[in-house]
Amino acid sequence: MTVFPGGRVDPGDASIADSWFGPPPAFFATRLGCSEDLAAAYVAAAVRETFEESGVLLAGPTGGEVVGDTTGADWEADRRALEAGELHFADFLHRRGLLLRADLLGPWAHWITPEFEPKRYDTCFFVAALPAGQLTRDVTSESDQVAWMRPADAVAAVDAGELQMLPPTYVCCRELSSYDEVAAILPAAGDREIRTILPTVRVDGDDAYLETI
Repeated sequence: MTVFPGGRVDPGDASIADSWFGPPPAFFATRLGCSEDLAAAYVAAAVRETFEESGVLLAGPTGGEVVGDTTGADWEADRRALEAGELHFADFLHRRGLLLRADLLGPWAHWITPEFEPKRYDTCFFVAALPAGQLTRDVTSESDQVAWMRPADAVAAVDAGELQMLPPTYVCCRELSSYDEVAAILPAAGDREIRTILPTVRVDGDDAYLETI
């Protein structure tokens, strides 16, 4: 499957209130329909997992700055420690004197795995722009390939049978493909109505369909 960077919330992800800049957890809680603690954890997990899996870090020493190149050996050591669970994200931010830049993320979607699935997930999706000066890297141990792809190209590849995606990833790419540039997406995320999507199954003869209504 082709997936976005991401992963599960860690126990320490909600404990970064003193290393936070941007819209407060209450803003994300209202948008995502959850508690403030859970919203903070969702945002922190999104930033942490993006750093772990691509080397991109949405954080900076002040609210007006973002860290630059994170490809150095010291950054890589911290990334590996975070990925292995040997370093908590809050401790990482404190030690480096960084603020999580919540203003650089936009909540986009909220999906819950259908009830019939044996393994289920409650997943929030966010959008963000690649900070100037940072480089993505093929560093994650959780995939065999890493690539940049325009959303419209990803959708076309799935439709042609060249890629496989789970429905939430596909739908997010299809929605994003209607925007011509990255700069238009973050404002759209601010205005977007987010509803929790819990698909159900409709059986029609020998065929089964997922429905999101």
